[in-house]
Amino acid sequence: MKHATFALTGLLAALCLPAAAQSLKPGLWELTNRMQSSDPKVDQAMAQMQQQMAAMPPEQRKQMEEMLAKQGMKLGSAGPGAISAKVCMTKEMLEREGVPAQQQDNCKTTVQPRVGNTQKISFRCTNPDSSGEGEYTFTSPEAYTGKMRVTSVRQGKTDTMTMDGAGKWLGADCGGIKPLKK
Repeated sequence: MKHATFALTGLLAALCLPAAAQSLKPGLWELTNRMQSSDPKVDQAMAQMQQQMAAMPPEQRKQMEEMLAKQGMKLGSAGPGAISAKVCMTKEMLEREGVPAQQQDNCKTTVQPRVGNTQKISFRCTNPDSSGEGEYTFTSPEAYTGKMRVTSVRQGKTDTMTMDGAGKWLGADCGGIKPLKK
């Protein structure tokens, strides 16, 4: 289950990365990522975690949803090997240099300037030891796609994960979803 927890953490971090794009519309976004690991155990753990989440008793699921809501996310399901989240991104977050909700003490994120409709991002974290790079293509102020490659070391083993993602603007009103926290 540790692999699944790390994978979920990495996924949620990757979901937030493209928020630095200044031409995106503020409001409610649906972010979807499909992950694949070089370690079959990680893929199995993610599938197991999705099954466990689907089968959670209502009280436990509510607790998880409340925890995520405090971070500005509402978790959804996008099918096997994929996960989706609804997040609220404010105008201020989108105008800021840097990456909202991603600057952690143990991580350094580098966002390169956009070239045309493409932006490259890389990160390096020390706990757990991981690094990654990705490229996002902004198709409009309401949509983007991206690819990330993340390498991590846990218990002496190296794992490489690839993530294909997409973001879709759902509207200006975030409803009950609070903006992402730093």
